Amino acid sequence: MSGIFGLQNSRLLPPVVKNLLIINVLFFLATILLAPVGVDLVKIFGLHYFSAPDFRPWQLVTYMFMHANFGHIFFNMFALWMFGAALEQVMGQKRFLTYYLITGIGAAILHYLVLYYQLRPYLMMYEMSGNMNALNQFVTIGASGSVFGLLLAFGMLFPNSEIYLYFLLPIKAKWFVIIYGAIELFYGIGGTNDGVAHFAHLGGMLFGFILLMAWKHHDRNRFIC
Repeated sequence: MSGIFGLQNSRLLPPVVKNLLIINVLFFLATILLAPVGVDLVKIFGLHYFSAPDFRPWQLVTYMFMHANFGHIFFNMFALWMFGAALEQVMGQKRFLTYYLITGIGAAILHYLVLYYQLRPYLMMYEMSGNMNALNQFVTIGASGSVFGLLLAFGMLFPNSEIYLYFLLPIKAKWFVIIYGAIELFYGIGGTNDGVAHFAHLGGMLFGFILLMAWKHHDRNRFIC
């Protein structure tokens, strides 16, 4: 049986994917429930620009557990389950979690680099005026960087598995990854101002590719004495 649901002996909800889903949902509910009493979790856990007053180092990890609305978390968590369940079976729990976190952090790094390039003309102005609080407006949240890392891994490990676009149109995973990556690059370079961190998505894919290549090399040589 082909397709992402055709892997034999795979569990529907492996432990790391299950716990990631739970953590994301808890963060989302806490964000909604605490907002009326004046607790802004996006300010605390969302990824701020590194020279913004509200930046904290832990945001490089916590931002990937924050989401803006129900649609945002639903599609990210659906993709986490859809691709992550199969990948965790193949990678193992420890390696899968490592991959998920590193691709999320890698997404943040590339997003930072692009944001620095975009903000460079304004940084000196902010510094001279003493209005560094203006940088607090640049906040990134969401698991999309890690999700795109999972998409890349799925396309590399199961290239001929079929993904059904909108549950109707079948397409092989390898072509889906290539097309989606090209779209993200197009929108990222084009600067659509759509509020989506396209280069964060590409960062997740880039760091995922590097990590997979490093593991492949290590696994191939680990029994050589």
